[in-house]
Amino acid sequence: MSQSRWHRPATIAGALVLTAALGGVVATNHEVQEKLGLADEPGANMPWHPREFMELAAGESSEEAGEEAFEARTIAEQFAQARYAPGIVAPGAYANALSQLNALPVTKGSWREVTKVKYDGDDPRYRDYASNSSGGAGLVTGRITGLASDNSGHVYAAGADGGVWRSSIGGGSWTPITDALPTLSSGDIVLAGDGSLWYATGEGNTGGTSYVGAGVYRLADPASGAFKPTDRVGGTELESTVINKLRFFDGKVWVATNRGLFSHAMGSASGAWKREFAPNPSFLPGGANAGDANAAYKNIVNDVAQDPRNPKHVVAASAWRSGDTYNGFYETADYTAGGWTKVNPTGAMPADDIGYVTFAFSADGGKLYAINQSPKLLNKPAGNVNSYLDGIYVSNTGNPAGPWNKIADSSKLGNSGSALKQTVMGKGYGPGIQAWYNQFLAVDPANPNHLWAGLEEVYESTDAGANWKTVGPYWNFNFSCWSIHDAQNTCSKTTHSDQHSVAVGNGFVYVGNDGGVYRRPINGKTDRDGHATDWQSLNDGTIDALQYYSVALGRDPATAGTVVSGGLQDNGTSILRPGDTVMGSHFGGDGGDSQADPANGCRQVQEYTNLAMRVTENCNANTGSGTQADSTSRDIQPYTNAPGDELARFIAPFAPDDHDANVWVAGGQHVWVNTKGYSIQNGKGWTNVFDLGAGRTATSVAVSGGTAYVGWCGPCNNAGFARGLAVGRVTDPASWHQVTLPGDFPNRFLQGVGIDPANPSHAYVAVNGFSRRFTEGPGAGFGHVFETTDAGATWKDVSANLPDVPASSIKELSNGALVLATDLATFYRAPGATAWQRLGAGLPLTVGMDVEYNAADNSVYVATHGRGIWAFPLAQL
Repeated sequence: MSQSRWHRPATIAGALVLTAALGGVVATNHEVQEKLGLADEPGANMPWHPREFMELAAGESSEEAGEEAFEARTIAEQFAQARYAPGIVAPGAYANALSQLNALPVTKGSWREVTKVKYDGDDPRYRDYASNSSGGAGLVTGRITGLASDNSGHVYAAGADGGVWRSSIGGGSWTPITDALPTLSSGDIVLAGDGSLWYATGEGNTGGTSYVGAGVYRLADPASGAFKPTDRVGGTELESTVINKLRFFDGKVWVATNRGLFSHAMGSASGAWKREFAPNPSFLPGGANAGDANAAYKNIVNDVAQDPRNPKHVVAASAWRSGDTYNGFYETADYTAGGWTKVNPTGAMPADDIGYVTFAFSADGGKLYAINQSPKLLNKPAGNVNSYLDGIYVSNTGNPAGPWNKIADSSKLGNSGSALKQTVMGKGYGPGIQAWYNQFLAVDPANPNHLWAGLEEVYESTDAGANWKTVGPYWNFNFSCWSIHDAQNTCSKTTHSDQHSVAVGNGFVYVGNDGGVYRRPINGKTDRDGHATDWQSLNDGTIDALQYYSVALGRDPATAGTVVSGGLQDNGTSILRPGDTVMGSHFGGDGGDSQADPANGCRQVQEYTNLAMRVTENCNANTGSGTQADSTSRDIQPYTNAPGDELARFIAPFAPDDHDANVWVAGGQHVWVNTKGYSIQNGKGWTNVFDLGAGRTATSVAVSGGTAYVGWCGPCNNAGFARGLAVGRVTDPASWHQVTLPGDFPNRFLQGVGIDPANPSHAYVAVNGFSRRFTEGPGAGFGHVFETTDAGATWKDVSANLPDVPASSIKELSNGALVLATDLATFYRAPGATAWQRLGAGLPLTVGMDVEYNAADNSVYVATHGRGIWAFPLAQL
């Protein structure tokens, strides 16, 4: 859930969702909520747009958390679609791409990490109405999906798409230790009893992920070593899967994945992983039903537990969060003999309403705790949906089959000091509104009655769940201790929202969330509201796991240096001005696409989501009051009748003309043009010049010399996936037309367009996803970069020696060179050349989302989705 006071909440999860039910398109607010059974939600008949919420103390605003669950699922699906549509990612795809990458020549020069500095979400320089500054999260970084800690001060944190980081001082002074691996997508990390560190790649939520993994790796000496590709355990069995949990028992490591439950002997890295259980094996790759549109949801195992009294008795929690006939608990009395059966858990646990489940044993095995998300609530046909949490349970026998006692639900947690117990437009939203996406559960090794639960917030109980405290509230807004002015703000620091991981060790409990890593003493202090007074952010700038969608560059009006800003997953928009030692956050919520005036980098356009755009001409600096009336940014979301009526992708594209900073093009279902530049006052300042077609939404936009190219998809998922490209003159609606793509042009996402600055008829398209070899589906095709010299009339595949890896952004430089950002690396094609090279050294093997050129320092900048923003000075070539 995003933290935003002027936008609806949202996030990115690495998971697949119900777009098949929506026809693969973005629908209006009411249409979507009606189909998801949420039509009675407050605001359901209102279009989605940045709203003016009721004013609270000192001009602060609240948010409507009820839309959170749908929106998080939307971004998860749309982000993943670009990589698997029109099929699925088959095993071996990333390993093959890495092999090809390693065979490529590398240019001279090295990358520089721009965002390896502290990022302060509470920076008072940007305490604008449109930011979350003063909310209490403090220093932040990207999503942390795995945590491990020993009792010697070593802490290991896994970034969602940033790999594993090590601290040797109990948190802080982080060092990356997985940069040699073929993927930095992180599922889980666990310290085994022998001191080795196990790393499961492939970020796991309750379905397939945006970035699948390359298997499980074991590092024998985690305190001083680093992971190598040869540390992989087993063969290729876990490639292109996501891993929800790692568990160790009976001499084996067990992994709960989206393709079933696997095990492997702990004592050896050789030998294949054994699939112990899959509820619907015919839907697995190669099975009779593998082509079914819902195949990816049919074999999800969320967690696994061992009966402490019988090491052969194993129980697995297997479920698709939205409900399926296979949802439930499965057990085998002796896993060595097989024979898995579906069982009804006894006691209070509802056997017919099991969704996403997380287990946690006490150290003595006497108690087993569990969080359960409710598919029934997620699919509630009508009425008020307060939460998607069924409840938190305990089995006081330690038996995974129960009997289970219910120890918490959304209402009980909401009454424990939760920041989510708010009245927004006449309705309260409770903890667990996002239980399908992020959960953690941990028990104090020294006390079986002391446990921590993570949902949107962090909750703690010291009496086995009889009573709870919200020790990490969602934010501090609306509490009596809060003030926008630091001198009057007496609230203690809290954590960022959306909890994903937890570890206990060295006297501390560590939590990982969408804002990074935080810790407090195991037996910490709380105030009268039950809020912890001793949280410490460990995001000291050395752990750069920031997940950018975009980067924007422009000349600093005060210093003549470069202002660097960019939109982030659940961390607003960052801004770094010349001379800064700390980045600020001048816009809140999810940051999307972005742009800046090259001549004045404080003139910016920043997107929240779905073309919810705001323009600022002073970097959105603090004016003092933080009220909406004093905000220095304006809402300019394009619309026809009412803000939000334009259908657009969650991260929707827009771009300025590279010859005229005052001409912009934005893409939803329609192509919108603004010729007023940064003086535009509101959403009516745009002109609708072209309709891409019903059910179609823009995936890419580029403009040069008055000509624009707009890529689109629709439907955008596997159910009838289609894509295309429109071209036209920005000021001539009659010139717009759909390009006829040749039959051998891949039927995959057109994710990026680069135009020759000297000739707008000469352009390149970057194609996402994998080739036909690894992407099943009609017309998947081959190639990742295609060139036209006649404005789209004809095309040529110029992929040449590029690895077969999803491509997201392409830029043609003035000398004819090309720069291409992909899921593994950034590539360079020299002027006049046909072959590609890897651009420079030092850039981690993570996802490049956006590449931009900055004339002021003759450098290209790449926004990565997991390792921050990096720059490459072209003079090195």
